[in-house]
Amino acid sequence: MPHRVTCPLDCPDRCRLLVTVEEGRVVRVAGDPDHPTTRGFACVKTNRWGERQHHPDRPLYPMRRAGPKGTGRFERASWDEALDEIAERLKRVLDAHGGQAVARYHYAGTTGLNEGRRPVAFFRAIGACELDETICASAGGEAWEMAYGPHKTGTDPENVGGAGFIVLWGTNPLSTNTHLVPFLKEARRNGAEIWHVDPYENRTARFADRHLKIRPGTDAALAYAVARVLFEEGLVDWGYLNDHAEGVEAFRAAAAAWTPERAAEVTGLEPADVLELARRFGRARPGFVRVGYGMTRQPGGADALRAVILLPALTGAWKHPAGGALLSTSGGFRLASERLEGEYWLRRASGQAGYFRPDPGVRTVNQSEFASALTRWDPPIRMLFVFNANPAVSTPDSARVRAGLAREDLFTVVLENALSETARYADWLLPATTFLEHPDLYTSYGTYWLHWNDAVMEPAGEARPNTWVFAELARRLGLEAPELYWSAEEAARIALDGADHPYLANVSFEKLRAAGSLKLNLPRPFAPHAEGANTPGGRVRFGPPPAVVVPETTDAFPYLLMTPPAHHFLGTIYAPLERLRAAEGGEPEVWLHPDDAAREGLSSGVYVWLESEAGRVKRRLRVTDRTQPGVLVMEGTWPADAAPDGEPANALTPERLTDRGRQAVFHGVQVRLRPAG
Repeated sequence: MPHRVTCPLDCPDRCRLLVTVEEGRVVRVAGDPDHPTTRGFACVKTNRWGERQHHPDRPLYPMRRAGPKGTGRFERASWDEALDEIAERLKRVLDAHGGQAVARYHYAGTTGLNEGRRPVAFFRAIGACELDETICASAGGEAWEMAYGPHKTGTDPENVGGAGFIVLWGTNPLSTNTHLVPFLKEARRNGAEIWHVDPYENRTARFADRHLKIRPGTDAALAYAVARVLFEEGLVDWGYLNDHAEGVEAFRAAAAAWTPERAAEVTGLEPADVLELARRFGRARPGFVRVGYGMTRQPGGADALRAVILLPALTGAWKHPAGGALLSTSGGFRLASERLEGEYWLRRASGQAGYFRPDPGVRTVNQSEFASALTRWDPPIRMLFVFNANPAVSTPDSARVRAGLAREDLFTVVLENALSETARYADWLLPATTFLEHPDLYTSYGTYWLHWNDAVMEPAGEARPNTWVFAELARRLGLEAPELYWSAEEAARIALDGADHPYLANVSFEKLRAAGSLKLNLPRPFAPHAEGANTPGGRVRFGPPPAVVVPETTDAFPYLLMTPPAHHFLGTIYAPLERLRAAEGGEPEVWLHPDDAAREGLSSGVYVWLESEAGRVKRRLRVTDRTQPGVLVMEGTWPADAAPDGEPANALTPERLTDRGRQAVFHGVQVRLRPAG
């Protein structure tokens, strides 16, 4: 009999799965056919979870470093040895240097409330550095907050089948949001056209009725040109704007400067494409825009996203359940999580709303500047804990990150269920459980469903949950706060029982556990911004008008490099699986347009060096018109050992930040290339 569980990985779909376990091994993974969003299929990645669960390189016991950092040489130890030594080292660091010499690095290796978020309370209890979680979504989050307020509540994807015209803008749902696709197909059957705005041809571009191959980072220019046409041709909903928006005239004045011809010159599109996009969106009843975080990973990414997501407000599309925009649904889950994450241990700046930010006096590590935190801070970080993340590969200037991890005066503890690149630098590598081996509560950022998993397998070897590890360390440090020791069930009850929002009315832990998955109590019909926004004044904010920041190249670095997700990977979580590597071509490639290849005298299959201000990598070349002149594409966060030179793509990514959100510019890296010889 298969077990019903929820996938915990960093994906908007939050699939409900049927996992069959026989004699302690996962033998089958499938999508739950009875779940309204999963609809009986799992993605090509999660179908292979059994291979990931039982991978021969999975750490199964506590291990102490037994060789130089980075070599991955360890010797087995007991849990008592590991915890005693880590706690003793932590006490010495705290006594000698204070909590600000201790740092944490984590992200969404699991998105569970317990194993993903609750460990933060331990670090706040000891006064450790804060972590500014900018590696993925902070620029998009701040853009949404400026326009619609602090809680990201977009269109319910289950309503998208009723949209009259759909724009998939800066997103590739056929690879990264596959369970939206049935709703897109439903809309198409109902007569909707689907357009895709993206700088290169991916699976979604081939699925769409029309693909606009926009130059990277020019999205705001296109959005303004669309807005100008909407204003000029009487396609705006002045009733909605007058009742529910502010700053419209300033936005209109900014848009007036962007004729379709000017926008075409900047974006690389045809003026007729700009006009047709605006007219189709303005005349649709209603129009819907699915935006992704990809466009925010440009120098002006936050304002670019803000310009795009304001378009449905211009047309009044928010008044319809199928209209509006969707970046994230995460704002619908108003759980009482403050105590679980220990926020009360930090001082709060007065009047702050929205995303939690520590007081400026708290030493804070920006994930996007992690290389500098490890190599340039004075006084230095002396003890580091890493869980649910692989920063040696996923963070900018990754060669310098690894140099920081290699410091002999940095004591590093890594909690992992794979032998990742970061794990190889650990002084102690602690075996972590997977989502099948521990209970947890899951929200979502692509659906409005809440989930609970019970453990369905015994932990492999001596693997333990993250929360267990930090509770054991807390005991050894003599910490008394009860929330550090709550069980997963206790924490879930507190998060649900303490929630004071109508979306969670009558959602008790008992009901959730019995059902496994419950939809939030959304209003019916659900049109989240039909009556305005979550801003303090309740109005959609068009001001200050978004800036147009177009990424530039130089003579020294004449190409822009994008590193979007690969179809068969999710970060580096599935990178150990040879079948998925083979499906992606066996090794990382860089795509070059035929016009550039002819000028450079290069052909498919040769190896080239890519060089940026941060570093260089060696890659196999593919010449293809799926990209565009001047733009290189390198799909996927490949593990370092798959590359011919052992360098991940982020060795090229500098510590340059976006206009808002303090996020790395992953998709606008200036590079040059030359033959590898």
